[in-house]
Amino acid sequence: MQKFLYRVATGVVIVTLTPALGQGAATASSDTKPPAVEIRIDNFSFTPQTVSVKAATEVRWRNGDDVPHTVVASDSAFKSKALDTDDQFSFTPTKPGTYSYFCSIHPKMTAQLVVE
Repeated sequence: MQKFLYRVATGVVIVTLTPALGQGAATASSDTKPPAVEIRIDNFSFTPQTVSVKAATEVRWRNGDDVPHTVVASDSAFKSKALDTDDQFSFTPTKPGTYSYFCSIHPKMTAQLVVE
């Protein structure tokens, strides 16, 4: 917010200018979403193995392998379809906790998502 002081014949006038929204105005909002986090599926593993995010953060898995994989939470909180090469799956957690997940096609592929 900018204030300008103008002197006129009848007294002093103070003019306050507030930038219009959408024209570079900085606004604080509790609705601001954190940036998405990507987990790579490559070489039959999830990378990184453990990811910590805040609630409402989009988590995106992308398959970089030449074979299909899935992303399935042990507690059924989320479940992807079979992801072919370069396919992706997203989940946005709303509840704090630790979500263990695995690939249902290759059950030895496991990892964790920690939500704060």
